[in-house]
Amino acid sequence: MGRGKVELKRIENKISRQVTFSKRRSGLMKKANEISVLCDAEVALIVFSTKGKLFHYSTDSSMERIIEKYERHSHVENHLLTNSNQENWCLEHRKLLARIELLQRNTRNYVGEDLDPLSLRELQSLQHQLENALKRIRTRKNQLMLESISQLQKKEKSLQDQNNLLAKKIKEREKQQIVEHIQEEQQSNLKGTFCNYPKKKTTPTNQQSLLNVCSGGSQLPPTGAHEGGSRALLAESNTLIPPWLLHHMSQ
Repeated sequence: MGRGKVELKRIENKISRQVTFSKRRSGLMKKANEISVLCDAEVALIVFSTKGKLFHYSTDSSMERIIEKYERHSHVENHLLTNSNQENWCLEHRKLLARIELLQRNTRNYVGEDLDPLSLRELQSLQHQLENALKRIRTRKNQLMLESISQLQKKEKSLQDQNNLLAKKIKEREKQQIVEHIQEEQQSNLKGTFCNYPKKKTTPTNQQSLLNVCSGGSQLPPTGAHEGGSRALLAESNTLIPPWLLHHMSQ
C-alpha cells in the first residue's frame, strides 16, 4: 500500500518540526552527493536552520570556487539580459518617436497646416473626418443648449410659483390689515361717542342715564318721571350716537 500524499505546510509542533528538519536535511545532503557522483556535477548546498545554524555541502571543489563560478555566470546572464532589454527599449523608443511625429502631423493637418505634402485622396479623407467631427460637435452643442433651456424653463416655473404664492400671501395680509384697521376705527368711534360726550348741566336723572350709556348698559330707568329727561338727552346726542344704538335706547 503506497504512502498518502503529504500536505506541504508548516509544522506547528516545535519538536516535530526539528525532527523533520534533521531527517530532510540528511536526505537532501545524500541526494546532493548522489547527483554529484552519478552525473559528475559540481554541487553546492547551503542550508540555514530557523535558529541560524549553517549546514552546507560541496563536491570535491571548494565552496568558494563554485560560488565564484556562479557569480560569473550570473553576471554574464545579467549582462545579456540587460543588452536585450536595451535593444528592446531602443526599438520601442523609435516606434514611439514615429507615432509622436504622426500625431503631430495629423494635428497640424486638422488646423489647416502642412497640407502641401498631402495627395488628393488624403485631402478628401481629411475633409470627411473634419465634417464628421463638426457634425458631432453641433449635435453635442444642440443637446447642451436644449438641456440648458429645459433647466431654465423649470427654474422659471418654480420662480413663478413662488411669486404667485408670495403675492397671495401679501393680498391676504393686506385684507387682514384693512379689517383690523376698520375694527380699530369702529372701536375708536364708539369710545369717542360715549366717553367724550360734551359736558352740560344735567339733572340727576340725566346723569344717571348718561352713565348707563357710557358703561354699555342696555337698560334705562323705567319710571315715567325719567323718560322725559332721557329722551331729551338722546335727542341732543343723536348727532353722535349711531342710529342703531339710538333706536335701541329709544325703546
